[in-house]
Amino acid sequence: MIMGLLNYWVVVVLMMSGLYIIIAHGNLIKKIVGLAIFQTSVFIFYISMAKVEGGSAPILADNITLFSNPLPHVLILTAIVVGIATTALALALVVRIKEAYGSIEEEDIQHLDNQTQAESKLQAQQATEGDQA
Repeated sequence: MIMGLLNYWVVVVLMMSGLYIIIAHGNLIKKIVGLAIFQTSVFIFYISMAKVEGGSAPILADNITLFSNPLPHVLILTAIVVGIATTALALALVVRIKEAYGSIEEEDIQHLDNQTQAESKLQAQQATEGDQA
């Protein structure tokens, strides 16, 4: 019983691991890795659902009666390409964030951003007071 559901157990473990990494870590690179693990679990789940036991490739032959649909596998190939492109874009954004803030830790970035907003508000308030005087 358990071995028949091994693919689904692997999917659940990978999905929960990826979700935990995304939620628990403040490092942006670790979040991207967690997202990639989560995506991989979805790929495995979709391919596991598409598997037809005893199915053959959809090539017409006389003795084949059970065919396997190739469409889910094609869709997963497309999803893998999109996932790689998304990961590359996310890594490029992390590089830009590192250049702008000097850190890739979420808390440091939020702290620096809050400081910048507070300074901007203070400067705007001083400019308003200077105009009124």
